[in-house]
Amino acid sequence: MTLESLPGSSGYLDSFPERRMSYFSNPYVLGLTVIAGIGGLLFGYDTGVISGALLYIKDDFEVVNQSSFLQETIVSMALVGAIVGAASGGWINDAYGRKKATLLADVVFTAGAIVMAVAPDPYVLILGRLLVGLGVGIASVTAPVYIAEASPSEVRGGLVSTNVLMITGGQFLSYLVNLAFTEVRGTWRWMLGVSAVPAVIQFFFMLCLPESPRWLFMKNQQDKAIAVLSKIYDIARLEDEVDHLSAAQEEERQKKRTVRYLDVFKTKEIRLAFLAGAGLQAFQQFTGINTVMYYSPTIVQMAGFNSNQLALLLSLIVAGMNAAGTIVGIYLIDHVGRKKLALSSLSGVIASLVILAWSFFAESSGSSNEIYGWLAVIGLALYIAFFSPGMGPVPWTVNSEIYPERYRGICGGMSATVNWISNLIVAQTFLTVAKAVGTGATFLIIAGIAVLAVVFVIVFVPETKGLTFVEVEQIWKERAWGSGYNIESLLEQGNDS
Repeated sequence: MTLESLPGSSGYLDSFPERRMSYFSNPYVLGLTVIAGIGGLLFGYDTGVISGALLYIKDDFEVVNQSSFLQETIVSMALVGAIVGAASGGWINDAYGRKKATLLADVVFTAGAIVMAVAPDPYVLILGRLLVGLGVGIASVTAPVYIAEASPSEVRGGLVSTNVLMITGGQFLSYLVNLAFTEVRGTWRWMLGVSAVPAVIQFFFMLCLPESPRWLFMKNQQDKAIAVLSKIYDIARLEDEVDHLSAAQEEERQKKRTVRYLDVFKTKEIRLAFLAGAGLQAFQQFTGINTVMYYSPTIVQMAGFNSNQLALLLSLIVAGMNAAGTIVGIYLIDHVGRKKLALSSLSGVIASLVILAWSFFAESSGSSNEIYGWLAVIGLALYIAFFSPGMGPVPWTVNSEIYPERYRGICGGMSATVNWISNLIVAQTFLTVAKAVGTGATFLIIAGIAVLAVVFVIVFVPETKGLTFVEVEQIWKERAWGSGYNIESLLEQGNDS
């Protein structure tokens, strides 16, 4: 079987155009994607809700109001949990499956939400944030891989990006909830506690969903895998997909060994793949997205809008643009491609950050002109408009498809851990850096990082639009060893490098 004849490859789909699938052609796959994507909703809701809740936590706890460090810790403790959850999530996924990993994430997240809602002091609240982070970390690894492994290659980018839409949708929902509870007694407790609802909903829906078909094949449960695949493909393509997976499984069995974390760095093509995947995840955070989402109400207040409710309302608009932009990204990622989308996204991000920096420089110079406050809000909105279709979905989509089967869980977990560590660094330092050098200078620093991200994408990230997992693996082998190298012996010889 040649690369051109692999099920889902461009050559295969050109030969059998009637077997090509579209985003909406199979309600089963779309339903599976949405349910798995509730993990993304939890991710996004937690990211967004804490920004509004923090305004009211400061009102309830004077010690929090007087300490920027404690404010940053409340935000970032969820990220500490997410780092642990993501680091262990790859192993949990490979050992116990994508379904059980999702169920575990839901249980831990729900427990954390309850602890936050009843917290009598900031320190119990921080414990609840840690538990929520553990759940979010596991879910952030699991959902993209689960969706990718059940997706036809020609719509894989759009379907995995749906998980990112759920993240941005969760952020938008969190701002709606924040606004809804601004006049309710126990404001922030409701904001944080209600996050248990989607976790409980996903738990019960996931009980009705199957395990990933590729994971089932990997665990020699072919009958169950075929039963799942039969709901995804028509009979003609199903036979080809099963033959391909069976052949791939036999090849994996011949070289089967337990994959450990250090193995990622021993094989040259895996190192290159992990560099691209982890680099994208790091740059997603260091180009400032969660600075905007965590602290957007605070940034709006910095811009001169002092009302909590007005700050939340303007932040709701920003979150709505984030979700709308992701919908655009779902279409573009399988039409324009991952690499071009990331580069165009970063170009707009750089321009938006310069506008933000300029507005804060002007405001700090003592000007009382309200136009600079609105310019900061416009800069935030433009930032989201450029970021959300590109650098929002691209890192998660690329990481769900660039690793070989044996490494997918562990590398996905490691790259997600890089994302959360980067997220933690940004969340823990933004307010401190902004106070030290000024908000305008902080945004200029982020713009400089975005320029570096453009160079990184050009040099290290290949285009994977419409490629099968085998075709993507071939890209890394050619980058590692050259296009004329004997493909069959690459892994064995790569292990000696």
